[in-house]
Amino acid sequence: MKKKIVKPVSSVSIALRDKLLKVAKAAQNHAYAPYSKFQVGAAILLTDGRIFTGCNVENASYGLTICAERNAIFQAVANSAKKPKIVAVAVSTNPPVACSPCGACRQVVWEFGQDAKIYYKGDKGVVERTMRELLIDGFVLD
Repeated sequence: MKKKIVKPVSSVSIALRDKLLKVAKAAQNHAYAPYSKFQVGAAILLTDGRIFTGCNVENASYGLTICAERNAIFQAVANSAKKPKIVAVAVSTNPPVACSPCGACRQVVWEFGQDAKIYYKGDKGVVERTMRELLIDGFVLD
């Protein structure tokens, strides 16, 4: 069997950004949100070109709930031979509101992509932020 060769990704075009947002929107349809009724989907793009998705999964014990962004990142880690590097994260919500990753998700994204771009829909269209804008003092232990 031939090994699929993937072109490394270091930047995100508008077309790729839009694809990530579309994939995140599809992932939100799998959310398990019986308590908040707030469905979230996320898509992460790695430097090797792979895209992983996640959705929020709630629990009656709210502290055990997992966010879509972390769900997607954990999928990438579980399916990678080495530490994945995140280029971009797209977030989609239902109902549609401007929603960047929460603080816990920001720190987890930081672990795998300090230079990652974050995309989500705002009141006036797509919002783009960098991780350095969203998490001023993120850290990684060496």
